[in-house]
Amino acid sequence: MSISVVVPRRGVNDENKGKKHALYRLIAAAETDYVWLQDDDIVPPTETPSLDGDLMILALKMDGGSSLLERLQIAEYAAIQELTMRTARKGHAILCSGANMIVRRNRWLESWLDLHPEIPSGDDMFLLESFKRRGLQITVVDEPCYTAIVHPQPTFRAFLRQRMRWAGKAPHYKDRDILLYGALILTANIVQIIFPLIILVKFPIEYRLIKKRDPEVSLGTCILLELIYPWYMLLSLLGGLFSRRSW
Repeated sequence: MSISVVVPRRGVNDENKGKKHALYRLIAAAETDYVWLQDDDIVPPTETPSLDGDLMILALKMDGGSSLLERLQIAEYAAIQELTMRTARKGHAILCSGANMIVRRNRWLESWLDLHPEIPSGDDMFLLESFKRRGLQITVVDEPCYTAIVHPQPTFRAFLRQRMRWAGKAPHYKDRDILLYGALILTANIVQIIFPLIILVKFPIEYRLIKKRDPEVSLGTCILLELIYPWYMLLSLLGGLFSRRSW
């Protein structure tokens, strides 16, 4: 089996049709069994894993920041990655990232209409939904040599815009696992805003997720993230759902 790396460059949007159309053109032109999807701003993995299944979810690690905002993003991303890997291993994948993902080429092309071509982003999550609905094989590759490095957003504005872009696609999700976990997380954080003492229950769970994925994250950073997360999560969700911008 063969594999080729597909890296859609920023600004390459195929006549203003968006990243998905650029991806389609690149993947359709590939002549390999698999395509390794990577963002153009990551530090790519050092090795290529053995090819297995239809969709291979590879790990990501956020690194390269020292400001408080960057440290908070690193902590949050560690929790997201740990949740990504745990749910996928149990057969209930709820997250994946096109920044580091291997897909069987013909399966990706078969899923094209499921990716909502009319929406500029979200190709990775809509692909995950399509593969789960069709009963295709999803595997997890979670080793350092196959892990890509991503960088935190440099400003709060850029960070919030990114989160709003993620949240803006939520109404289009239909997968039961994604909806269930999303509802649980949203409910827990709204309850924390109303009854702050619930943090005594939430924090130990989320702290373990963060430290399991990234032991270098400090206790103080985790506590601060726990305190402010419900507020900016709600802000991101409302901004993403009601913004006039097309994500």
